[in-house]
Amino acid sequence: MGAGGGTLAPRVVVVSRRSELDELVARHGTRAAADWYLRERGRTLAEVVERHDALQAALTAVGAAVPADWRRGAVDRSDLPRFLFGPEDVVVAVGQDGLVANVAKYLAGQPVIGVDPEPGRNAGVLVRHRAAALAALLPAVVAGAAPTRARTMVRAALDDGQELVGLNEVYVGHASHQSARYLLSVGEPGRIRRERHSSSGVVVGSGTGATGWCASIARDRPGAPRPPAPEEAALCWFVREAWPSPVTGVALTTGRLDGDERLELVAESDGLVVFADGLEADRLTLDWGQRLTVSVASRRLNLVEP
Repeated sequence: MGAGGGTLAPRVVVVSRRSELDELVARHGTRAAADWYLRERGRTLAEVVERHDALQAALTAVGAAVPADWRRGAVDRSDLPRFLFGPEDVVVAVGQDGLVANVAKYLAGQPVIGVDPEPGRNAGVLVRHRAAALAALLPAVVAGAAPTRARTMVRAALDDGQELVGLNEVYVGHASHQSARYLLSVGEPGRIRRERHSSSGVVVGSGTGATGWCASIARDRPGAPRPPAPEEAALCWFVREAWPSPVTGVALTTGRLDGDERLELVAESDGLVVFADGLEADRLTLDWGQRLTVSVASRRLNLVEP
């Protein structure tokens, strides 16, 4: 990965997303119109501008920290499905924790540095660094001297070979979250359990995702499984709002996938979707009779620690 000896110089790819101010101006045309829109909702433009400026300041500091002889790249969150990452890339995600999850699914072991542009506002679970630390951190990452943590990811694969991965969780169900019908199987060879469901979908999460969507579901589930640790090769899963009927059950609606265990769904309705980490536009489609397998992914997120 080093830049010397005639090898390809490292490339720092900065991942960000448009600020709320940028989105408001794009929607309403001017800052004045955005100001009126915010005031009607009890908010102020000054707050939004302050957060915009904090993001821009962090992006500027990150850019200044990249050595002059290194290559550079930049990608907006909305363009991630079309961006090609290289094996020598160092990825710097500047924004909220969710941005790290958004980029993780497109990587294959490249180190990721999460930069928090607003310390104290974000939870800081995945964005662990300040922009000012990048000048010293980047050479250490390239030299393999920076501490990293390999976080478990979730893999969802269709029987036709299509697949996607997520850092937090994978959702399977109707895009509208209306009732989806499927046959669920879970376990490992020799001890498979099965149940036919009509539900508003299934969520399968990693140890990282266990503090997010899965946590909100688990709070309402007596006897919910112990959530895995972020590095543990295990997943937790939940069926949302299972409906009891003469042909659909509610007994098999939560659990863990440890080791080689996997969860399988065979669609019994058309138009089901599969997406990861809230990126609904980047999804698989599951039609009647198709089989989906969800398991621990073979690749992991290589997150740089403080």
